[in-house]
Amino acid sequence: MTTEKISWSPSTQLAPVPAVLLGCGKSKGYDANLITVAWCGIINSEPPMLSVSIRKERYSHTIISDTGEFSCNVPLAEHAREVDYCGVVSGRKINKFKTCNFTALEGEKIKAPTIAECPLTLECKVAKIIELGTHDLFLADIVNVRVSKDFIDGNGHFNFDKKGLLAYCHGAYYNLGEKIGTFGFSVKK
Repeated sequence: MTTEKISWSPSTQLAPVPAVLLGCGKSKGYDANLITVAWCGIINSEPPMLSVSIRKERYSHTIISDTGEFSCNVPLAEHAREVDYCGVVSGRKINKFKTCNFTALEGEKIKAPTIAECPLTLECKVAKIIELGTHDLFLADIVNVRVSKDFIDGNGHFNFDKKGLLAYCHGAYYNLGEKIGTFGFSVKK
């Protein structure tokens, strides 16, 4: 690889990022809904928090702003078609759970639905909304974490090697590959 680089205009070139499905609704008169979000990340350890960035015109933006909660569901690569669908079709008139054959589970600490088929779910309550421009940034407290039993290893940890999780990279979906190290492996003796 060459060390020579070319400058581009400022843009959203950070990649890969998670492709997650946010579950929302099931309170304040809203039906259960799903939205795909790729601009999502952990922002704090204690208390555990994450952020998601959602376009203001999206139906789920309205629901999450009004209800103050959502579930963040990490899908498998085998659900790439459904994840893409939930990002390009509006839930105003379509029941995405039904169309995608996803099973809606009740949240344990929130009213928003979670997705049974996703191995990892973070139940979240909105702490703050920051207006940015095209998107609003939702800062949320993670109030509960749910993990599929099939993905828990013998040490009680989430087994990311079990099946491929989905990632997003500038308009394309990827199956996350092999593990190449663990935190701190570079200094272990």
